Amino acid sequence: MARGCGSAFGTARKWRRRPCRLPGSRFLCRRAFRPRLLAGWRPRCPSAPHRPPRRRRGARAGRGKSALPAGSDALPPGGERGGTITLPNAITLARLCAVPATVWLILHGRLDAAFYVFAGAGISDALDGWLARRLNARSVLGAMLDPLADKALLVCTYVTLALAGVLPDWLAMLVVFRDVLIMGGVMLLSLLGAPPRMQPLFISKLNTLAQLLLAGLALLLAGFGLPTEPWLPLMIWVAAATTILSGLAYMVRLLRREAAR
Repeated sequence: MARGCGSAFGTARKWRRRPCRLPGSRFLCRRAFRPRLLAGWRPRCPSAPHRPPRRRRGARAGRGKSALPAGSDALPPGGERGGTITLPNAITLARLCAVPATVWLILHGRLDAAFYVFAGAGISDALDGWLARRLNARSVLGAMLDPLADKALLVCTYVTLALAGVLPDWLAMLVVFRDVLIMGGVMLLSLLGAPPRMQPLFISKLNTLAQLLLAGLALLLAGFGLPTEPWLPLMIWVAAATTILSGLAYMVRLLRREAAR
């Protein structure tokens, strides 16, 4: 007589009985008693070896959805923090290399060629940020190089244009003084043990745009022999006003954070 497993389950409900043809057969014993009412429950024959529960297909490595938790700081491949070889970083490095080229062209009187180099560097300032967000390729190196390239391009261009007599000397000194003042305040707070987390203000972004437009306009008008009135004097005062306002805004923020300690 064929031996069946699961005879001790009782007769409280009707079960569909299938005897095991071979003792210890896992295939048949798993289906020896299959309840009709309890979905998903399968009695296991005591003689059958233990089988770990199946994992869902999405839980396997490399399948299904990403295993990163929602809101995690981890970035997908291509956007790892600390990565160096990314397209936005390459564009930022190219803008940094455009600084000495722009200075050399201005000092040698090639303002027309300097305009093209400066215009390309200014366009790359917006392009690398857009690509970093589009490709999810933000990195620590890019976060450090981008403001460094911007400041180096603007400060060196303004100082060189002042030496060439295209822009007034006081404007170049104002631009340099504003950056030195902000950097000095940040370094002072860092030495005091309270390094501020500097975030760009709206007035600061407006100031950067005004300075880029003024430098590009000065190179365009002087390089191609176009009349400077009335746009160049107007942009000079606009850039000077935004430079003063952005510097004051940053200093007020630094003083408030120091007073809140």
